[in-house]
Amino acid sequence: MFDALFNPKSVAILGASEREFNIGNRVVKNLVEYGYTGAIYPINAKVDALYGQKTYTSILDVPTDVDVVHVAIAARHVPQAIDDCGKKNVKYLIMNGGGFSEIGPVGAAIEADCMARAKKHGIRIFGPNCQGVINTDPAVKAYCNFTFTFPKPGHVSILSLSGGMASLLHQAIFDMGIGTRLYATNGNACDISIPELLEYYGNDEKTRVILLYVEGIRDPKEFLRVARKVAAKKPILVMKAGRTMEGAKAAASHTGGLAKEDLSADLIFEKAGMIVFDDEEKLCQAAAVFASQPVPRGGRVGMICNTGGPAVIATDVLVQNGLTIPTLSDKAQAILKESLFPEASIRNPVDVLATGTGKHFRITLDTLMDDDGIDSILIHFVTPPFVNTNEIAQEIVEVNRQKRKPIICNFMTDKGQWQETLRILTEGEVVCYDFPSTCGQALAALTKYGETRNRKESKVKTFTDVDRQKAETILEGVNASGRKLLNADEVYGVLSAYGIPVAPWRTAGSPDEAARHATEIGFPVALKADAPTIAHKTDLGGVVLNLGDEQAIREEAQKMAVNLSGHDLKFLVQKYLPGGKEIIVGSKADDDAGHLVMAGLGGVYVDIFKDINFKLAPVTCTEAEDMLSSLKAAPLLGEVRGDKAINREAVIEIIQRVSQLVADLPAIQEMDLNPVLATDAGSVVVDAVIHL
Repeated sequence: MFDALFNPKSVAILGASEREFNIGNRVVKNLVEYGYTGAIYPINAKVDALYGQKTYTSILDVPTDVDVVHVAIAARHVPQAIDDCGKKNVKYLIMNGGGFSEIGPVGAAIEADCMARAKKHGIRIFGPNCQGVINTDPAVKAYCNFTFTFPKPGHVSILSLSGGMASLLHQAIFDMGIGTRLYATNGNACDISIPELLEYYGNDEKTRVILLYVEGIRDPKEFLRVARKVAAKKPILVMKAGRTMEGAKAAASHTGGLAKEDLSADLIFEKAGMIVFDDEEKLCQAAAVFASQPVPRGGRVGMICNTGGPAVIATDVLVQNGLTIPTLSDKAQAILKESLFPEASIRNPVDVLATGTGKHFRITLDTLMDDDGIDSILIHFVTPPFVNTNEIAQEIVEVNRQKRKPIICNFMTDKGQWQETLRILTEGEVVCYDFPSTCGQALAALTKYGETRNRKESKVKTFTDVDRQKAETILEGVNASGRKLLNADEVYGVLSAYGIPVAPWRTAGSPDEAARHATEIGFPVALKADAPTIAHKTDLGGVVLNLGDEQAIREEAQKMAVNLSGHDLKFLVQKYLPGGKEIIVGSKADDDAGHLVMAGLGGVYVDIFKDINFKLAPVTCTEAEDMLSSLKAAPLLGEVRGDKAINREAVIEIIQRVSQLVADLPAIQEMDLNPVLATDAGSVVVDAVIHL
C-alpha cells in the first residue's frame, strides 16, 4: 500500500509553470535539486524544458506510465485532467492546489466530481489543498512537495493534515541535526486518510518514530484501530490543537461538566498507546531520543556528571514524571570507588568531577550498563578546558553504539570552541540537549512509551446477568413521554436491570405514602425529591438523610412539597446507609468517540476537588483499576486511621457495568451515580441521574 506514492518511478507535474513563484515550478525544482532518482515529466506547452527537464504539452504525451502526478492547476480544470490521467494508468494524484471543499459548496462539488472520476479510473487522491510527500531514502529521494526543508535521511516520519505545522516540525527536526524518513501532509484528505498513512508508516522498517499532528479525528474507531496496532510496534508522538474552546457549559450532570473540551481525543490517544504532547518543542525534542535510543525497561535512571548542579535540576524533573534515581548496587559502588578519584561521588548521581577523564567516564558508563538496577543513563557533560573532551565524547559514543540502554546527554559548552567534541557526539548518535530539564522531559517520554508498550492488557468483561430489554423498554417510555430526564423509578429500574447495586427504594406520590414505604423499607431512611425538572436535589433542599420514624418522613415531605411546588413533585424513599467512602461513577456521550466513563472522589467533593479520571468505553478491568489508583485521593480508599480499605473489586465492577450499560444504550447522554458508597464489604449506589 502506497509504495508507488512514496517510492515513485516517475512523477509528472500538471501546472509546471516557468514562473518562479508558482507551486508547479517549485515542485519541479525540489525534485531536481533534492536529487530525485526517477523520471520527471513537467507538463507545460509553452517551454521546451524546465530546470533541465524536457517538458510535455499534455500528460497524454508522456512516453511512459506515471506513478504520481502533481496537480497544480485551477480547481475547475482538475476533473478533466483526472480523466486524462486515467488514460496514462496514473496511480496517485497529489492535488496541491486549493479551491475545493475548503472554500464551500462550489468547491465541495468539484471535489466530489474529482473523487468520482478518480475512483472510476482506480486512482487514489492525496489532498487536495496539500503539500505532498517526501521520502529521504537515498535510492529514491522523492521530494514530491513544494516546501523548502531538504532533510538528511533519518528515522523520524512526520504525518499531518496541516502543512504549516508539519513544516514547522520538519524544520525543527532538521535544525536539531536529526534526519527524517517520510513526510506527508494531506490537506483536505478527501480520499487517502490519516489512518491509512499511519498504517503505512507503521509497516515501514526504517521509520523508528512517528510524529503526528491532528486537529480533529474524522473516524475515531478506525483511527483507534490503526493507531493501536502501530503503537504496539513503534512510538507515535502526537500533538492535537484546538483545545481551548469553552465546553460543558450546558452539561446536565457532574460528569458532563467535568469532561473538558476535546477529552475524547486524549482518551483515544491513551487507549491506543500514543505519547501525547501539548508543546511542539517538547514533541521535537523527544523525537530525537526515540529516533536513536532503545526503549528502557523501566524508570530507574543512572546519572553521570562532571558538575553537580544540572543533576539536581534533572532529578527534580525525572521524579516529577514518575522516574527514580536509585542508589547503585554495592558491586557498582565498589568498582567506582576503586576506579574514580577519591573525591568522586559514587552513589547516584555519579560525579566523576570536572577533572574526570575519558577513562573515568568509560568505567562509569560500563558499570551503569552492567547494573541491573539501572534502566537508562543521563550524562551531564560540561567541557572543562583542562581535560581532553574529545576523548570523553569518543568513550560515550562507543558505549552508546552498544544500544543496551538509552543514553541522553546534557552537553554544556561553547559549541563554537568545542565543535569537534560536538561532532563526535552527534555523529555517534548521542542525543545532546542544552538544558537538564529538557533531558529529563525527553527521557520521561521515552520511559512512558516503554511502560505503555509493556502494560498488561485485560479483556472487556461482558456481564451476562443483565436485562437489556427491560432497560430499553424504560428508555423507550421516557422518549415517548417527551422527557430527557429520567425519574427515580426509571433510573433505578435501568441500574437494577444491569446488576448495578442500589440502596432499597420506593417512590411515593404523597407524604403519607412516603411514610408507609419507609416502614416497609425499614428505618432509618433518606427522603429525596423526585421531579423531572430537578437535576441537583441537594442544592434545592431536596435531600434529607437519616430519618427515623414515620412522623419525621411526613414532616420533611410536606416541607419539600411547599418549597418545591410547581415541580411535579414525587418522593423517593431509600434505605439510609451511613458510612463508606463516597465515589462517583458516570458517563458522557461523545459525538466522535462513543461514551466516556468517569470515576473519582464523589459526593459534594466532586465539584470542589475535581479528583476524577476518564476512560473511553468499553473499559477493561485494568483501566478501571487505573481510574482508582491514579486518583490524588487514592490513599483514602485504602486503610486510613482505623478505617478499613474499600472493596476495590466492587467499585471496579460498577465501572465496568456502567461501561456495558452505555455501550448497549447509546441514547444515554449523561449519567451520574453519585454517591456510590464504597465499604470493605461492597459498594451501593445511593443517588443517580440519567439524561437522554
